Amino acid sequence: MSEIDDAARVEGRVWVFPDRNVNSDLLMPGAAFTMRTEEEQARLVLRSYRPGWVDLVDEGDVIVAAANFGTGSGRPWARLLHILGVRAIVAESINDLAYRNCINAALPALEAPGIVAAVEEGQHLAIDARAGTVRVIETGQELAAAPVPDPLLEIIAAGGLVEQLTAAGYISSPSPDDS
Repeated sequence: MSEIDDAARVEGRVWVFPDRNVNSDLLMPGAAFTMRTEEEQARLVLRSYRPGWVDLVDEGDVIVAAANFGTGSGRPWARLLHILGVRAIVAESINDLAYRNCINAALPALEAPGIVAAVEEGQHLAIDARAGTVRVIETGQELAAAPVPDPLLEIIAAGGLVEQLTAAGYISSPSPDDS
């Protein structure tokens, strides 16, 4: 199996965010910009929308969301979700800027119409971003999703855009003092 295939396949427990237009201000509140480290910033993710959620999310979890997930500005919230352990987002629709934010942070993001109605929080999804399939493990129901193209899966497999560009020699690794 290739690195791209590995990057495209995710299995994880579901967290459902059923409201439309969950925006970048909710995902990364302004107060996060005053924090020095990304780990400190991650503690504020979704705090006004779903207080305490950051204490419940685990490595490998998946966010399922309604339409227009991530609308708003280009705040780097996807990186914070990745730090918390989220490994994919499947939404009815994803804002274009949010989609690219996810890919750059090595977080597969798929649009799958009907996903919110198909899954309950705590169930598990098997995702193949390359094939564009999302299966609810407990029920066997499979939904079609927009596949993630190979060049974007290469970014995910590299660990994100900065990591890919660094590995290719286009940019230098940031020093610890740059954070």
